[in-house]
Amino acid sequence: MKKKIAVIEGDGIGPEVTKQSINVLNAIAGAFDHEFTYQYCLMGADAIDKTGSPLPDETVAVCLESDAILFGAIGHPKYDNDPTAKVRPEQGLLKLRKSLQLYANIRPVTTYTALQHLSPLKSKSLEGVDFVIFRELTGGIYFGKKELSEDGTRASDDCVYTRAEIERIAVPAFQYAQKRRKKLTLVDKANVLETSRLWRKVVQETAAQFPDVAVDYMFVDNAAMQIILNPKQFDVILTENMFGDIISDEASVLSGSLGLLPSASVGSAVALFEPIHGSYPQAAGKDIANPLGSILSAAMLLDHFEMKEEANLVREAVNWTLQNAFVTKDIDPVNFYFTSTIGELISDYVSGKIPGSVKKENIELRKSTII
Repeated sequence: MKKKIAVIEGDGIGPEVTKQSINVLNAIAGAFDHEFTYQYCLMGADAIDKTGSPLPDETVAVCLESDAILFGAIGHPKYDNDPTAKVRPEQGLLKLRKSLQLYANIRPVTTYTALQHLSPLKSKSLEGVDFVIFRELTGGIYFGKKELSEDGTRASDDCVYTRAEIERIAVPAFQYAQKRRKKLTLVDKANVLETSRLWRKVVQETAAQFPDVAVDYMFVDNAAMQIILNPKQFDVILTENMFGDIISDEASVLSGSLGLLPSASVGSAVALFEPIHGSYPQAAGKDIANPLGSILSAAMLLDHFEMKEEANLVREAVNWTLQNAFVTKDIDPVNFYFTSTIGELISDYVSGKIPGSVKKENIELRKSTII
């Protein structure tokens, strides 16, 4: 099978982790007789520095002509620390989401037994945790009208949603729940917000089309507590843009490292796949960033191509590295392996070059050479 993939490396550690995902995809292509071609594009601080725009028109054009997009990370301190900056890296990602109508962000939340000691939760609370957050991505307060009074003493951000915007993400969320444990939780603030009341009404109506899916409703403040108190109760969480942004980042700590979680952004055209972590500029160029979030995002990309066996092999390889303590500095600050080493190990596993009996002591520390 032949597929065209647009690659946006982005800022900070983006190029390093994305490189490892490309290597893994190439290993998959070799093992399963696929052909992946890549076209590299600019977005974010890197794009501003080179073109003056956080999202050049050429990038949008390439993305629209591709079968999928693999994205690294976005952001740079020189913009983050300057609230007066008129052009910001994040504007590129928001514009790309809007331009491609990437209205649904899908974030799986999975825990790993080998890493439970890194989570702030007790191990007994982490067993069996496996849920997915469906976050609406192109509406709500992030895209509403913004105003600042001339004297700078009053500001406002409008939060607007339409029935159509809610329906188009609610339906795939219900369909996803049907393939899992058949439970969906709508997270809103319907006791206060008019937009949330519309969300609840539309979801209640949509639920009638999916009688096999149990639906419950939870205010966002309670949901934030329940993700910590009893995360295993959730199957599919559906929510609006800002609430989804907050609770998905909260849920990321369950796994033990922000560097472990992937995501997909889907819409009416091409889909985009990215790790949920930021650009982590302090680690840029040091070969210490965790590439697993990016590599698992590549696995979601393979799922999107309906390459289920290939995607599961990538996840199997990731599990193998974690179980054998081949981890990056964020997980083990003493006996850690480099970003490139982890990527090479996973690529080798996918290619069948690593025997199932290989032990940690047979791999030189921080090297990919198998002794």
